[in-house]
Amino acid sequence: MSSENRHSEIWILKEIAELLNEGTEMKGLLSEVLAKLLHVTGLETGWIFLMERDGSYELAAMENLPPALSHSNCAPMCKGDCWCIDRYNNGRLYKAINIIECKRIEDALFEKRADTNNLTHHATVPLRAGEEKFGILNVGAPHKTHFSHEELALLESIAFQIGTAIKRIKLTEREQENALTAERNRLARDLHDSVNQLLFSLSLTAKGGVALTREQETKETFAYIQDLAQEALSEMRALIWQLRPRGLENGIISALINYGEMLDLEVKTKVTGVVSLPGIVEEAMWRIGQEALANCKKHSQQSKVDLMITVEKNQVKMVISDNGCGFHCDESLKDIPTLGLKSMKDRTEFLNGQFNLKSSEKQGTSIEICIPV
Repeated sequence: MSSENRHSEIWILKEIAELLNEGTEMKGLLSEVLAKLLHVTGLETGWIFLMERDGSYELAAMENLPPALSHSNCAPMCKGDCWCIDRYNNGRLYKAINIIECKRIEDALFEKRADTNNLTHHATVPLRAGEEKFGILNVGAPHKTHFSHEELALLESIAFQIGTAIKRIKLTEREQENALTAERNRLARDLHDSVNQLLFSLSLTAKGGVALTREQETKETFAYIQDLAQEALSEMRALIWQLRPRGLENGIISALINYGEMLDLEVKTKVTGVVSLPGIVEEAMWRIGQEALANCKKHSQQSKVDLMITVEKNQVKMVISDNGCGFHCDESLKDIPTLGLKSMKDRTEFLNGQFNLKSSEKQGTSIEICIPV
């Protein structure tokens, strides 16, 4: 390699590294670095797949895709298998590959879809940091059917940088989640030690006032104050539960049973597999379970709820169901009827999980979530 090419390669790596070092938001960063990569290397087209442990994938960034791949909001890129994804999932993609004929483009040509802009091949590089793998970087250019060893080495170096940045962002997100949990715990302790105790004292004082006074009007006033204090205590305890679930340290099952008891619900449980979950998954299941149990209490007109948790392979499934009055719902979930249900769906999908809701009038309601672990 000439000194001029070596200097150019170092400059490209420096440009990419500076960009990656500044980024904090995953998809925005990947789009920026992909655009920069194509610009500095003179390539034209690229896309990045983020991969999950279960083999599913997401098109996280793309640049200058030909019409054959970009039509219908990039639908050809968001479904189905291809050779680079198959190699990644079966463990055969561990370094830059020279070169893969693009199955998605071949399908487009066979089906006589839109223009491919003369793109037929692409190089494929895994995104990883150490032993951890995060996805795939694909790059290509019109009429280009070969990448030199030097080009592949450069792409591999850039892919390592991207993989390291992805790991850094994931660790940062985890730290932020932990910090948020710690702050909620602190706020819960403060509420319990101050406001909760004051309300309890107010309730006792009002109760004493009822016993001490003889005037009926004054008795009624004290009794009203006591009722308000008791109601406020109940609201405060529920809020403290929301912030810091007592019993979650003993696991998600214990926490949901205890929460159900607080709502005067009998929670019947069935557990399959060893329930040892990442903190962020357990936290999400707790929040979703809280909302589901609260809905049972408010709307089902039943006092019994079934809770099923199954851990198998690389996923955990939780089902909360009742035999209550139910309601009419669209199982496609295109129109979620309440903010609480939407919150459950959003929490599940934030962790790349699947949310399902089944309910019909007089047939009860079932909420099922599946989250990869």
